[in-house]
Amino acid sequence: MNDETALTSRKHLVRIGLETLPSVIVRAGEKATRRFIEFYTANIRNKNTRLAYAHAHRLFFDWCDDHGLPLEAIQPAFVGAYIEELQKTHAAPSVKQHLAAIGMLFDWLVVGQIVPFNPAASVRGPKHVVKRGKTPVLTADQARKLLDSIDTTTIVGLRDRALIGVMVYSFARVGAVVAMRVEDYFQSGKRWQFRLHEKGGKRHEVPAHHNAEAYLDAYIEAAGIDRDKKTPLFRSVDRQRRVTERPMHRLDVLRMIKRRARAAGLPQTTCCHTFRATGITAYMKNGGTLANAQRIAAHESPRTTKLYDRTSDEITLDEVERIAI
Repeated sequence: MNDETALTSRKHLVRIGLETLPSVIVRAGEKATRRFIEFYTANIRNKNTRLAYAHAHRLFFDWCDDHGLPLEAIQPAFVGAYIEELQKTHAAPSVKQHLAAIGMLFDWLVVGQIVPFNPAASVRGPKHVVKRGKTPVLTADQARKLLDSIDTTTIVGLRDRALIGVMVYSFARVGAVVAMRVEDYFQSGKRWQFRLHEKGGKRHEVPAHHNAEAYLDAYIEAAGIDRDKKTPLFRSVDRQRRVTERPMHRLDVLRMIKRRARAAGLPQTTCCHTFRATGITAYMKNGGTLANAQRIAAHESPRTTKLYDRTSDEITLDEVERIAI
């Protein structure tokens, strides 16, 4: 198998998040095809981003194909028309993401001298201002109820409590938590730390809250994985409920959370991201600062962190009673 065949093989395309190559790209020739594939393999490291961009590109190039547009004929007016149509079926944030994906790809193609200019550069997406996050949040009492409801006489219960504890007390994304290895829970001086591998290859270290530390210690001891430093920290179990050497997948975590929330009588909207928002909200209610919450969560902007802070969501009865009519 030569290099070109290897790049365009079905197995390779699926691995980088593509089902098939868009016919618009294929018809543009071998150089365009190679540059298109390199956009995913050399330019995007995050698997979830690859999947999202592949979906956006597939929809766009299918639209171009339906309208008889070859790659070299795509103009800003056509991209604008596509975005206009997309708004009829997709929410504004999704449309903005699609436009960003198209723009990034064409920037890559311009640099590779496949097309002379980026037709998406001058196209404006829909306005979308978010001041309040939509992530479902638990109260501190609900979060405590969930943690206390887990049966910790089993290795699965110890694992699940430790995993939820790490997410709550470190504001960590589920992707960063399932990627942790045993060595990513380590001692620094007198304190224990979590090492989280965040988006964009960033490494982020957070001091371990004493509750999360206790949960992890109990799980690691029961699992007997303390010496296996290079192996996954949170592992799947087999049919006999024995710990394997395979890491949990984030979908496994979501199913676990749904099951645990249902058993504890908590809202079924509870999801992996709930614990990031729950931890930040509890921290802010207890006097924490936005700047420090941003640092713990490893957010680039305080505006992102603010979306997870729901301390200002509650409208008290006293405030409503001020309406003196």
